[in-house]
Parts: sequence; structure tokens; C-alpha cells
Amino acid sequence: MVGFNLSDSQKNLQRQAADTAKNILAHAKAEYSKYGDQESRFRASRPVYEKLVKAGAVSTHIPKPLGGTNESFIDSAIQLEELWAADPSVMVLPVGTVLGLFPLILGGTAEQKTKFLQPFISNEGTPLASLMHSEPGGTANWLQKGGPGLQVTARQEGDFYIVNGEKDPNSNPADNVMILLVTREIVASNDASAYVILEEPELMGHPTASGPHTRFTNFKAFATSAALVGAMAVSLLRKAFEEALTFAKHDTRGGTVPIIQHQSVADLLISLKGRIDTSRLLVWKALDTLQNGPGDYAARLEYCLQTKIYCSDQAVPGITEAMYAVGMRSYRKDTVFPSLLNDAMVLPIFDGGNVGIRRRQIQTLMQQPDYKPWQGTYGLDTVI
Repeated sequence: MVGFNLSDSQKNLQRQAADTAKNILAHAKAEYSKYGDQESRFRASRPVYEKLVKAGAVSTHIPKPLGGTNESFIDSAIQLEELWAADPSVMVLPVGTVLGLFPLILGGTAEQKTKFLQPFISNEGTPLASLMHSEPGGTANWLQKGGPGLQVTARQEGDFYIVNGEKDPNSNPADNVMILLVTREIVASNDASAYVILEEPELMGHPTASGPHTRFTNFKAFATSAALVGAMAVSLLRKAFEEALTFAKHDTRGGTVPIIQHQSVADLLISLKGRIDTSRLLVWKALDTLQNGPGDYAARLEYCLQTKIYCSDQAVPGITEAMYAVGMRSYRKDTVFPSLLNDAMVLPIFDGGNVGIRRRQIQTLMQQPDYKPWQGTYGLDTVI
């Protein structure tokens, strides 16, 4: 039986996240906007991030058996929908940190998890983690035969790996970097020239997000995310819808009735509401399938890829629909719409670009001789 009712614990999680958005994130922009460059804004966001950590914005994504409070992937989506639109830029910090921890959570030994997860489940301080994959020349085609492949190398020498090369961008300039598992202590034990930040680029949106271009030179180191982008898209779309609907219910634009009573405005909002609800359902389905089935690894992966593509592709046209409903006023910087649009622009091109990576992954799955298109939907093993 299919059901979409939230459990009592999920409703509580949703309320707590909404409170965090209202009491912590809503006031963040006024503080970091005082600064004129990306790095300074990133550093100015530290007090806000510390409050988010204390409120459980990191530990709620770490599974309960490992010391966190997360009971399901859908819990993460519920929380993210409430928090992301309140300040996507600051929320990159906890989300990027959880992404950085995924290799440890999924593939680490019990000893490694006990040792390295502790700072992230304590709800104290400002612990950061980063997953480094992208490189300055791009990585969309790094597996292509005959190509140069990844340029960062890790060569084992005794008890160490010697890392050389550059990464750009990274999800955070973090305490813990998942090339190999590199901690702040390991960075400090190296020569200062072994790990260098070359550039902190100014971004179109996400003004506090840090994605530095870094270089490793003879650096010594000891030997699920796609679907959640859909939740980010849902959060931005929902904020745009709520703002546009509130405006439409109270503003006449010089007429005699609120503009929601005009068919053209109502149709735009109806279309946007459909984008939001279908995207949310796809997020929940993908995350539930990933965790509980049905389907093998390929079927579960396909659902996550579809979700990332579909939902992130809805974000820009959906926010634009909200702006069409509001009209020229939505183009003003003192409204939420310009920042929502700027932040939405990145969703189709980060965490694996939709065109160069995610659609190509689905294409590869469909080309397999044993491809089962409906196995992840309801367990049907028919091969096409």
C-alpha cells in the first residue's frame, strides 16, 4: 500500500527545521552581506553555522546507529525542504559537510566511523567536511577512453599516500577532506606549501559558499546526494510559490480585485504548484526506493538520477513562473525572487551536471542488455 503521511517523528522534525529556519537562518544574510568578497562572507557565516550545528543540522543526517539522529533518507529531504530556501548559501555548509562524510558513512570501517564521526554528532563547534572530485579542467568526461582522466594522484609510500594535483571546486574548505580521509591534524603536519588555496571565486549566487581551487604538492596522507538536490529545488520552488501567492491574494495592481482572481495569474500559480508537488513526490519515492527497494543497485540509482534531473530542471522555470505572476516588482533586489533565481541556477549544473553527467549515467543504464525500466517502480523484472 502506498502512503505519504508523515510519522509523528517526521512532523516533529519538520517543525524543528521550520523553527531553525525562522530563528537562525532568516537573520543570517544581514550579517554576511556586510562583506564584499566570497571568502569574507564565508568566514562571517561561522557563527550562524555554529548555531545550525547546535540545532542538529548536521547530526540529523547521520544514521542513528552511527550516533546521529537520522532514521531514513526521507527525513533528510523533509528537513532540507524547510531549511534550504531560508538561506541556500549558508545551508551549503551543513549539506556539503554531510556530502563529505558520505564515503566514510558508506565505506568506512567501524573504527574509522567511531573516530572521525564524533565531531559531527556532538552538535558542538563548527566541524566541516568536504568531498573533492571536480578538477580545473572539468571531470564530466574523465572516464572516457583515451582521455587524461583525473589528474590528482595518490601514490603510496610506506604508511603514507603522496597526493599531487589540483581540485576545483570543493564542497567546503574543510577540516576533513575525502580524497583520502584527511584531517586538520594531517594538514598541519605537512609543509605549508603542500596544501594551498589558489583561488576563492566569486559566485553568481550562494554568496557565502566556499568552493576554493586548491593544490596538493607532495601532500602526505594516511592510508546518496543526487536525490537530495531535488529537495533543494522543492524548497526554493515552495518559497517562490508562497511569496507569489501571498502577493497575489493581497495586491490588486491598480485594479478592483486581488490579482489571484485573474485567470492568467491563477494559471501560473497552478502550474508552479504542480511542479512542486510532483518534484516532492519524486524525491520521496527515490529516497524510499534507495533505502528500501524494490530493485537492484542500478534501478535505485536510476531513480536518484531521474530525481536530480527532473527537480533541478524545474527550479528556474518554476521561479520564473512565480515572477511572471508578481510582475515587474519581482525583479527588485529587495524581494526574494532574484536571490532564489540565482541560487536555483546552480542546481542543474552542480553535484554532477544534468547534461554532461547525470543524463549520461541514465543513458548508460538504458543501453545495458539487462535493463529493467520498471524494477525500481514496482519490482517488475521485465527486460527491454
